[in-house]
Amino acid sequence: MYRVLAEAGEAKERRNQRAPQHHAMPSLTATAPNQVWTWDITKLATLKKGIFLMAYVIIDLFSRFVVGWMVAAKECKHLAAQLFAETIARHRVSPGLQVHADRGSAMRSDTLAQLLDSLGASRSFSRPRVSNDNPYSEAHFKTLKYQPDYPGCFDSALHGRAWLQDFFAWHNDHHHHSGLALFTPADVFHGRVAEVAAVRQAALDAAYCAHPERFPNGAPGVPLPPAAVHINPIFTEAVPVTEPLSPEASLPTHTAN
Repeated sequence: MYRVLAEAGEAKERRNQRAPQHHAMPSLTATAPNQVWTWDITKLATLKKGIFLMAYVIIDLFSRFVVGWMVAAKECKHLAAQLFAETIARHRVSPGLQVHADRGSAMRSDTLAQLLDSLGASRSFSRPRVSNDNPYSEAHFKTLKYQPDYPGCFDSALHGRAWLQDFFAWHNDHHHHSGLALFTPADVFHGRVAEVAAVRQAALDAAYCAHPERFPNGAPGVPLPPAAVHINPIFTEAVPVTEPLSPEASLPTHTAN
């Protein structure tokens, strides 16, 4: 029977099917603080099996500075909207902010969309099942959960907030980030790079003057954080430009054999 149906083209799925979805690759660039924020929600295990706390974390892409965070008992679009409203007001962010996240229900909710639209912010989303589209938030959560003093399981939401408050204070003000040329996120976010770099350069100059033989490549310089931070940058190759033919030049002719 199935061979007969297949020959007649009746063995395929005949119910209405959703057309294949094609999602564009997000491409974001930040050249200063408060241009692009990335955020995500991660689970924090508790002492009760199957019960988790939800940590909402918003990161400034350019500086990796944690601009806002929250610990709650559930993932909720209203809590996310409240967090963004308070964070944008606290940092006095002007219109034009881009907010990047994955495709969770809280991220794609109309409640958050209406709030960000009213504040002049736009949204960007990762492609489904592509974690590399939100790499900075993912890397931040790994840094968080691989800390030596990470408790593994929390007693309560109060315990989670207390531990995260200490962690974010260390991360923002004392963590010498390898992606920021060993500057802290607070140095980059608050514009203290030039001041800190001058102090480091003075120490390097003193060391070079005292022992130049230790620097075979010459006087050292202070590396600076990148001028731009990207998510999925799009690079274009330069196309060589040839000079146009002059009007007097004759075009090549082809003769048939």
